Amino acid sequence: MLRRADNDKLTRTGPGTALGGLMRAYWQPAALVSEMPTGRPVKAIRLFGEDLVLFARAGGWGLISRFCAHRGVDLSYGRLEDGGLRCLYHGWLYNAEGRCVEQPAEPPHSRFLDKIRIASYPCVERNGIVFTYMGAGDPPPFPAYDCFTAPEEYTFAFKGLWECNWLQGLEGGIDPSHVSFLHRFVGEDPRDVYGQQFSEEVEGTGTKLSKLVGDHYRPDIEVESAEHGLRVFAVRQLTDEIKHVRVTNLMFPNAFVVPFGNTKVFTQWHVPVDDENHYWYMIFYDFAERTDKETLLRQRLEGVSLPDYRPLRNRSNDWGFDPAEQRDLTYTGMGLDINVHDQWAVESMGRIQDRTVERLGVSDRAVTANRRLLLRAIDTFQSGGQLPSHPVDEAEAARLVGPHAVDMVAASDGWQRRWREKEAERRRASPWHRTQPEPADA
Repeated sequence: MLRRADNDKLTRTGPGTALGGLMRAYWQPAALVSEMPTGRPVKAIRLFGEDLVLFARAGGWGLISRFCAHRGVDLSYGRLEDGGLRCLYHGWLYNAEGRCVEQPAEPPHSRFLDKIRIASYPCVERNGIVFTYMGAGDPPPFPAYDCFTAPEEYTFAFKGLWECNWLQGLEGGIDPSHVSFLHRFVGEDPRDVYGQQFSEEVEGTGTKLSKLVGDHYRPDIEVESAEHGLRVFAVRQLTDEIKHVRVTNLMFPNAFVVPFGNTKVFTQWHVPVDDENHYWYMIFYDFAERTDKETLLRQRLEGVSLPDYRPLRNRSNDWGFDPAEQRDLTYTGMGLDINVHDQWAVESMGRIQDRTVERLGVSDRAVTANRRLLLRAIDTFQSGGQLPSHPVDEAEAARLVGPHAVDMVAASDGWQRRWREKEAERRRASPWHRTQPEPADA
């Protein structure tokens, strides 16, 4: 359990909060490129409790306050002109730096516009997501993580709205023991859908991952510090001779990296809209095959409503719960989409989980390790120290690689060595992966 003060510290991300300041010091997803309107690429967004408007401009993107400094009207309806947004009310024009560059109704000699500036944040596009930096000073360079360096044709990006605090979503992703229950099937798994990792067979076992982890529901969980944040091992003893090893990662401060079958991986960020709602953003990448973006997009859009990407199964309809399905097919009774299973788990805790009354065990090691890391990092940020996974220059950014995410079977007495060998073999066989150094903490 947490003290109430610490629970508040780890869940409040609005302007002026300790955690909000820390998370703004990192590049954060702001929108999918694919969700921007094609005819008029302007969209109102809410991020970390701030109302903003994102718009396309020559060579990139602009992200500024949603409201005009003059009379407070909504700039998301503004005219896209000269690389900026012109307010419909009195014609004030704002550029991507939030500066007012025209005030048509003011006298020709007036320099009043020089005094006007609204919030603005730099943006960079990476593999289908527009990232923004909302912190002070110059933004850090992007690390050389696979999700950023993978060629676009081997990736796919998507998002979804979850109606709860960001930390609940993240903690679900770094908890390796829940997959043995939440994602299991009590009947035969009928899925034959591209990219569904829990319907894939684990190489060397002839068994689908959903059944393997369901049959072996008490993994040994180990957590170690890494340059990117945390590395998490879930090790299941299958026989006296072999173990199933699943290596996942916390990518500090608000993302995780997990294997998605034998050649696929995804990185998923959990980004506050405000303290009671957040979006998860995903970059999926394949080491072996180009992604079928049209198929993946069609599959994901079938489960959400636009333009907010809210799941069709949600709190208002009990996440589609069907007791007959729960009895005969899925453990949850909430359909075949594992995103909905995870969504139910974290949304059902309430908008902001009360961690002062929870009881954590040995299987929660990754969750407790992450909370300790977050609390230390908040103190470090406030004292001006060096943050985890936060490169200070391009050379340091180039050393932040991977993170390695592996799902494999190995001999019981050599799995610690074999998972690294397996990962190296996959990268050498990849048609796109460039040679990278081993992480400094290897």
